[in-house]
Amino acid sequence: MNCRDDFQSLKPDIIIDAVESQGLECDARIFPLNSYENRVYQIGIENSAPIIGKFYRPDRWTDAQIIEEHNFTLALEKLELPVVAPLLYENKSLIFYNDIRFALYPRKGGRTPELDNADHLKWMGRFLGRIHAAGSTHAFKHRPRIDIQSFVIEPAQFLITNHFIPDYLKQAYQSLSEDILKLLQQHLASVPYSNIRLHGDCHPGNILWTDNGPHFVDFDDCRMGPAIQDLWMLLSGSVDDQRRQLNYVLDGYYEFHDFNPAETRLIETLRTMRIIHYSAWLARRWEDPAFPLAFSWFNTSNYWEQHILELREQFSLLQENESFSL
Repeated sequence: MNCRDDFQSLKPDIIIDAVESQGLECDARIFPLNSYENRVYQIGIENSAPIIGKFYRPDRWTDAQIIEEHNFTLALEKLELPVVAPLLYENKSLIFYNDIRFALYPRKGGRTPELDNADHLKWMGRFLGRIHAAGSTHAFKHRPRIDIQSFVIEPAQFLITNHFIPDYLKQAYQSLSEDILKLLQQHLASVPYSNIRLHGDCHPGNILWTDNGPHFVDFDDCRMGPAIQDLWMLLSGSVDDQRRQLNYVLDGYYEFHDFNPAETRLIETLRTMRIIHYSAWLARRWEDPAFPLAFSWFNTSNYWEQHILELREQFSLLQENESFSL
């Protein structure tokens, strides 16, 4: 399906009809929330608190993959972990209305965590340790892994073959991506790690902070991968700053789950993979009208020049095998 057509039929009356098909009564207040891969709305309910409706992009995940994500968060919720899991209707979390797939969630507010606050970092580390302790008990059957093929090879090929890279930069990009690929493969082969079930996209925007601590939202990208994937995106600043922050996170993490310090050698590897994957994600969605509006800086000559510069910087870090000493 063309991205331009994915959500064309998702009009307010369809959203209301879909939600009311579950026995709810909408009050017609529908507010779009900040989401691009799927469409997410706060939906007013008569004589009750609003709920959140998440309407899935067609052809991205299979039904089995979505249900597996839901079951993971429901299991974490049952362990009294602060995650936002879907609501169940007739004991089902994935709801079908005509050809639309959606899920309903309780509304949970919060603010961005303070990543320079040692107590906040330890608190998040404790919960991530508990999430990973549960995530390591068995593997996903349907959801993919964080791997070279889906995060580097396929994205780079997509950008080149679909003519997103300007002609005058194409040779530089192709040569650089091939050199980076070799280093990424070497790093992943040289570092011992276990693939466990992860949040997968644990950046600060997917953590909401309240006076009762953090809660984790949007497991839409949950995959199998190394534990460090859910930790490194909480780090920022200089290498010394990131080392200190990671130590605070791990102070809490170790209370509930073991961590292999060798995985810190994968931070720049995973960061590089994410940079390549992110650019291709924007490119794949560029025909969706929401993307040019929200990411107007993308797909310009300046963007691709800066992207190649950033990859060159990552290449240098990979050559140095930049890591943290714990």
